[in-house]
Amino acid sequence: MKWYHDAIIYHIYPLGFCNAPRENKHEEPVSRILKIRDWIPHFKEMHVNTIMLNPVFESGTHGYDTFDYKMVDSRLGTNEDLKAVCNALHEANIKIIFDACFDHVGRGFFAFQDVRKYGPNSKYHDWFKDVRFGVYTPLGDPFWYEGWNTWILPKLNHNQNATVRQYILDVIDFWLDEFQIDGLRFDTTLEFEKSFLKEIHQFVKQKNPDIWLMGEIVHGNYAEYATPDLMDSITNYECYKGIWSSHNDKNYYEIEHSLTRQFGSEGIYHNLLLYNFVDNHDVNRLASEIREPILLGNCYTLMYTMPGIPSVYYGSEYGIQGKRTVNTDYDLRPCIELEQMQTENTGLYEHIVRLGKIYSENPTLRYGTYQTVSISNEQFVFSREYEGDKVYVVLNQSAYDWITVLDSDTDLQDLLSKTLFSANAGKAAITVPAFSSMILVKNHKSVM
Repeated sequence: MKWYHDAIIYHIYPLGFCNAPRENKHEEPVSRILKIRDWIPHFKEMHVNTIMLNPVFESGTHGYDTFDYKMVDSRLGTNEDLKAVCNALHEANIKIIFDACFDHVGRGFFAFQDVRKYGPNSKYHDWFKDVRFGVYTPLGDPFWYEGWNTWILPKLNHNQNATVRQYILDVIDFWLDEFQIDGLRFDTTLEFEKSFLKEIHQFVKQKNPDIWLMGEIVHGNYAEYATPDLMDSITNYECYKGIWSSHNDKNYYEIEHSLTRQFGSEGIYHNLLLYNFVDNHDVNRLASEIREPILLGNCYTLMYTMPGIPSVYYGSEYGIQGKRTVNTDYDLRPCIELEQMQTENTGLYEHIVRLGKIYSENPTLRYGTYQTVSISNEQFVFSREYEGDKVYVVLNQSAYDWITVLDSDTDLQDLLSKTLFSANAGKAAITVPAFSSMILVKNHKSVM
């Protein structure tokens, strides 16, 4: 097994997390990114073994409008600061993943500035998609080009220009050598031709076979890209939506349908390792999406126990809120201070800490097969099995206690509450409190 089969990921948007100014004045660097190093004890307490960072390189505003892929954003510090963070994480046995946003850049990117200055005579005029001279853009450029939903994000012509492809490979090579990173998150994966993704995969795996390549795909067939020669993993947006809406609608059938479709014995993704999440830098915080905050714990239990890699977006372990608006995503990406967070939703935090411990100590939750045991609108039971061991995951989102009977030749213990349930004649009656979840394993001391 590769290291990422055992990963618990903590996802950080550094510009927000570190309280960087929203606009980059390109002034002297401020070493804000060292804040991540100070949080290592927090990561360890959560049993996190991997940190995933959104963009950290020089940009104009939010990080995805990159100016320089080889220089850390001056609002965050210097390359030496980022190396210090990566080294500290590695010393703590924590992996590091960078956000690879290579589909589009910022208007301050050197090649785009060259085209603006020299027009058709620029050697970079074919670095950008659909460039047409003699046509003005709304920003006053004397040439047309394709942007990623906006003129401030010119799209690179990576699918047709071999020089652009080589440039991207050179950047990846620099990151691997300079910062010794362990993985890459590929932004807007569907924008890349598979031939180029294969080229990236081959280049990276030859350099380091253990590098994890994860693709961001919102809609589509994950199996087309999670292949041995493309991506190791894909963002599981289908189950992200199913987790919170199944609780809002009091309808566990939705998430059960997705889990069976994806991971059941005939599931289309049963052999894939998907990246699971309940919120991130692009979507509303779970605490702002869920109608009944008491069900936050059930959502995280689902995310940690379903097949795939669990991740937590920074601050959501304390149930912080945040919604995206028409004009900005900044409310999703705030600065938070750990000492202030530790007075927030401590019950949720303690639940997530327990989930991290349970996940890291139980191979069945990391590698096991999936099967639905029982399903109703407000109750859901599924099992995971691996090498003869079985784990039952039981969820009750109703306002009443619920009793379910499970097959077992031994007593069962809930790893979350440590409650023990006796088995008789191959059956164990389980009382599940209202608005709660359980992770049940055999009590090997009670083999009948």
